[in-house]
Amino acid sequence: MSFTLAIVGRPNVGKSTLFNRLVGKRLALVDDQPGVTRDLREGEARLGDLRFTVIDTAGLEEATDQSLQGRMRRLTERAVEMADVCLFMIDARAGVTPTDEVFAEILRKKNAHVILAANKGEGRAADGGVIEAWSLGLGEPLRISAEHGEGMGELLAQLMPLADGFAERAQAQAPQTDVDVDEEGHAEEVDNKPLQIAVVGRPNAGKSTLINAVLGEDRLLTGPEAGITRDAISVATEWNGRQMRIFDTAGMRKRAKVQDKLEKLSVSDGLRAVRFAEVVVVLLDVEIPFEQQDLRIADLAEKEGRAVVVAVNKWDVEPDKQAKLAVLKEAFDRLLPQLRGAPLITVSAKTGRGLDRLGDAIVRAHEVWNRRVPTARLNQWLTGMLEAHPPPAPAGKRIKLRYMTQVKTRPPGFVVMCSHPDKLPESYTRYLVNGLRDDFDMPGTPIRLTMRSQNDQNPFKGRKKSTPSRLRKHLGKRPLSG
Repeated sequence: MSFTLAIVGRPNVGKSTLFNRLVGKRLALVDDQPGVTRDLREGEARLGDLRFTVIDTAGLEEATDQSLQGRMRRLTERAVEMADVCLFMIDARAGVTPTDEVFAEILRKKNAHVILAANKGEGRAADGGVIEAWSLGLGEPLRISAEHGEGMGELLAQLMPLADGFAERAQAQAPQTDVDVDEEGHAEEVDNKPLQIAVVGRPNAGKSTLINAVLGEDRLLTGPEAGITRDAISVATEWNGRQMRIFDTAGMRKRAKVQDKLEKLSVSDGLRAVRFAEVVVVLLDVEIPFEQQDLRIADLAEKEGRAVVVAVNKWDVEPDKQAKLAVLKEAFDRLLPQLRGAPLITVSAKTGRGLDRLGDAIVRAHEVWNRRVPTARLNQWLTGMLEAHPPPAPAGKRIKLRYMTQVKTRPPGFVVMCSHPDKLPESYTRYLVNGLRDDFDMPGTPIRLTMRSQNDQNPFKGRKKSTPSRLRKHLGKRPLSG
C-alpha cells in the first residue's frame, strides 16, 4: 500500500458507502440513521490501478467531553493525524452546515493533504451544495455519488500525484529486509499469514477493552455503555511473537431481544467474523458467567468447526478466586460437554493480567485444530478401542468397524468404514470422539467423525438381476444345436 486515506465528515454523509465501494465489499454497516459507524475500520482499497489503505471513521461530532460522542470524535481525530490524505465529505443536497465549517478548519490545521468531496451529487438538487462547498476554503470540490459510483475517475486523478510522492518517500525510507538462510544457502520461506481470531460474547463483556490491552493502545472505542461496538472490526498485531488478525464483534443478545434493524446487522456481521476466524475466543463476564446466551455463542463456534478458547474477564474484581475458579471449571464441563478439554483462561482486560496465558492458549488451540494423525496409528488405536468396548449389536446385527482414516483438518475430520452405520448408536460415536481427544491430545477442538458403509463402494449394487423366466425366454429364441 502506497498511502493511507481517511474518509471523514459529519454523520450520515455517506462515508461508509464510499468505503465499501473503494474496498469492493460490503464490509462496513450502512443504514439511513446517522451515527452507525463508531470504530475505525481499515480496508485495502482499489481505484483504477491505484492501491492504498482506506479508513472509515465515525461521524465528526461537536462534543469534546467524555461522552460516547466525544470519545468517537477523539478516535476520528486520531485517524486524521495518522492518515496521509483526508477525504472530507459533505452532503451536497443539504449544503454546507456550520458543523462542516468547524471541521474544515480543524482539517486545515491537522492534515496537509485534504480533498473535499460533495457526496450525493447526482441530479440538479445538489448543484447548490456543490457551489456552497467552495466557501470551505479547501479547493475545488469533487462532485461524487458514493452510492452510484459517480466521480470516481476525478477522485483517482486527484490521488495519483499524491500517491507518487508517498511512494518515493516510502522507497527512500524502506529498511533492508532480513532473510533467513539455511546451511546450503537457500532462503527459507516463512509463513507470515496472520492467525485469524474472533472475540465474541454478550454485550459489555469487555471485548473491545481486551483487544485494546493486547494492542497496547486505545484502538477500539470502549466505555461503560453496553453495545458500543457495531461493526466487526479487524486489527492486525503481533502477539507473543505470532502475527495475528483479531476481530472485535458486536455483543450478541438473545434473538427475542434483538428488535432493532441495526443491531440485527451488527450481530450478522459478528457471525460472519466467526465463520472467517480460525480461533474463536468466547469472552465471559466473571460476575454472570455461562448464561444461556454464552452457551449458545460457544455452541455456535463449535458447530462452525472453529477452535474455541473460553476466557473469563474482569478477574481482578473477583474476591475469592480459588473458589470461583472451581465453580467455573465444574460449570464448563457440565454445560459445554462438546468442548471438553478446551482451555478456560481467567483474564483482566483492565489490568492486562492473564493476557500471555490467553495468547499461548490461542496458539495451542490453533495447533490442535490443524493436527493430523497417521492412518496406521489410527487403526492401531481403533483396534484397542474395539477390544476395550465392542460396538453393540442392535436387533442381533453385529456392527463391524473395519478401517479408519483422517480425511481433513481445520477441524480434524475422520471417517470409519463399517457395516450398518445407521444402526450405530450416537453414544458409541461419542465414545470414539472422546477417545480421540484423550489419546491424540486434541482437547477442546471440534472433531467430525463420520461412519460410512463399505457397501457404498460395491460396483454391482443396484444392478438388476436376471430372473429365471427371463432367462428361459431368452434361451427359447436361440436355434437348437445338433
